[in-house]
Amino acid sequence: MPSGRTGAMPTRRTVAIPARRIVGPVISSETIELPRTAGPGSGVGGNWRVIVLNDNHNTFDHVAGTLASVLPGVSIDGGFAFANEIHNSGRAIVWSGALEHAEHYWEQLGTAGLTMAPLEQG
Repeated sequence: MPSGRTGAMPTRRTVAIPARRIVGPVISSETIELPRTAGPGSGVGGNWRVIVLNDNHNTFDHVAGTLASVLPGVSIDGGFAFANEIHNSGRAIVWSGALEHAEHYWEQLGTAGLTMAPLEQG
């Protein structure tokens, strides 16, 4: 025992600590439904509106014929009904549906010379 100290010296013990096994992330097959951040029809899904605007250079005949030739289910009489709505209201929603189809019809109508509003979701 060294001088100047009283009492017994502490003894050192070696303690074995069991090795810990590292496990990867826990994967669960449970489905968690997250709350909606927007209403139905938001995002790229849902309906998109193709809107034709009134202008001073397209005739009723041209508007009606173009709508009937481009849009499925629109007859020449339906085209004239849309032409009247466009003339009287300044615009008409002539088609609504999936984005890919809406873009196609919007482009075809614009290429034919109709004045188009940007596609609207809704």
